[in-house]
Amino acid sequence: MSTQAPTAKTNIKLRIEKVQAMLKAQDLNALIIPTADPHLSEYLPEYWQARQWLSGFTGSFGILLVTADFAGLWTDSRYWVHAAAELSETGIALQKLAPGNLNHIEWLANQLQEGDSVAVDGNVLSISDQDKLLDAFDSRNITLITDRDVLNVVWTDRPTLPTAKLYQHEAQFVAQSAASKLAAVRAGMTDAGATHHLLSSLDDIAWLTNLRGSDVDYNPVFLSHMLISDDRATLFIDTTKVSSDIEKSLKESGISLANYDDIKGALGQLTPNDLLLLDPSKIAVGTLSKIVDDVGFIEQIAPSTMLKSIKSESDIEHVREAMRQDGAALCEFFSNFEARLDKGEHLSELDVDRMLIEVRIQQPNYVSPSFPTIAGFNENGALPHYRATPENFSTLDIAKGGLLLIDSGAQYQNGTTDITRVVGIGTVTSEHKRDFTLVLKSHIALARAKFPEGISSPAIDAICRAPLWQAQMDYGHGTGHGVGYFLNVHEGPQGISYNASNTKERAMRAGMLTSNEPGLYREGKWGIRIENLVVNTLISEPSEFGQFLQFETVTYCPIDTRLIDKSLLDQVELDWLNDYHSQVYIELKNRTEGEALEWLTQRTQAI
Repeated sequence: MSTQAPTAKTNIKLRIEKVQAMLKAQDLNALIIPTADPHLSEYLPEYWQARQWLSGFTGSFGILLVTADFAGLWTDSRYWVHAAAELSETGIALQKLAPGNLNHIEWLANQLQEGDSVAVDGNVLSISDQDKLLDAFDSRNITLITDRDVLNVVWTDRPTLPTAKLYQHEAQFVAQSAASKLAAVRAGMTDAGATHHLLSSLDDIAWLTNLRGSDVDYNPVFLSHMLISDDRATLFIDTTKVSSDIEKSLKESGISLANYDDIKGALGQLTPNDLLLLDPSKIAVGTLSKIVDDVGFIEQIAPSTMLKSIKSESDIEHVREAMRQDGAALCEFFSNFEARLDKGEHLSELDVDRMLIEVRIQQPNYVSPSFPTIAGFNENGALPHYRATPENFSTLDIAKGGLLLIDSGAQYQNGTTDITRVVGIGTVTSEHKRDFTLVLKSHIALARAKFPEGISSPAIDAICRAPLWQAQMDYGHGTGHGVGYFLNVHEGPQGISYNASNTKERAMRAGMLTSNEPGLYREGKWGIRIENLVVNTLISEPSEFGQFLQFETVTYCPIDTRLIDKSLLDQVELDWLNDYHSQVYIELKNRTEGEALEWLTQRTQAI
């Protein structure tokens, strides 16, 4: 599998050579290029996609390291096959992030000599990552330089920053005013003992202001910073994006405007009497470049991150409605998709993406996809973050047979969706069904779980993985991530993954919206993932051991029972599946008609 033409790979080599020449000219020994922007975002504006531009690797996570005679890219197991293909013939070595392997910091600390210098653009380096670098380098007397953007000289056709206008999150879907959210954040500042609070995370700012934007793909956010004190809140943004109506609304909420680049100067006005609250994983070193040395920091999770993770009752009802809309669209998609396959049409992974957008765009309040659609047939489905492109895709070959994994979602004004289903194409084997059923057993185990309110979310990962572990199987990604409310499809602080830290901020609280997505991947063969979104709900009566939570599944779309080996399910699991399908039918029967309704009726039959 190769996703780049030879000419493109030749260009990558030339770019790396230019960077190496620049390192020599500036007396630097290494350059680190993370996948990041000044807001430490998951999806980046083109201006900040330096790692992709320099390496050609298109995955969403990776760290590129360049020295005088070496270039390497570190990424995790989700992207090893993907990265190996894209990096081949570029001279960039794939470095696998895995237990027992050196990460890029450890590698540098081992390779560099005392007195060497390492550069990384401080505008895209978080405080927490800087701390890790300094800890590793101090004992070796290696200097970390964060005030140079070495790539600016080499990247001569660098894109400009986005200029899309802001818009209001529609009032009918907003349960809390910006002013009241600001008051809640200030209460969190008071609890922490802070005089000021800096926000650079875009989803926190969008939530706090009840505004949305289009500065990055998939997440409806806008480039900005916020600085909050007891009596003032300032939004630092390209003011040409802000209409007079929005400026007036912000002013009424107690929020004033300033130019985007003025944030550094504003922080430079803080005095040693001030205490600045910030999240070190979400603030870039460069943003603090003008702050005086004696200003005190309180480093902890932002109050808004906790506040926005707990959806109100009205938010959750809006999410349920968005899920119904999405489910109806998916019924249209699957009925049409299967009918076209049955007629012998030659469809591809790219057609899946296009067809999903076509049905979702017809739903009320639709805005955009919530992430790039993953449609992976057979071996492509074994790549958890695979994305078909015009240069690299598979045709759905019925004669060959196999499994098609479809992971997709949408942004609606009334909610963010994320769902994965697996479809059998042509002949499906008993091995396919065994693997699918084991993943389903894991999904059901978590969907049925009850757990103490306040438990750290990583602690419940084992509940989901237990059926797969029993069969000596596992998967390399997390089981669940938080989901925003018409915001980022990946949202903290909760995360169901045994690899995540068990911090108090990751506690499970009522009102959180989280994914349930166990999987199984056989490299070169097939991949399976079953994903629904679930809401943490209080069990009505506390027990003598305290308050417990359970999950309400709010994704409404059939799970393909034709892929199930029924002998592997016990009666409790069968009952859960049949009850789920009964609920899906009830929610969607009046929203579908014709072939879509026939498909829904057939696919929700009890087994």
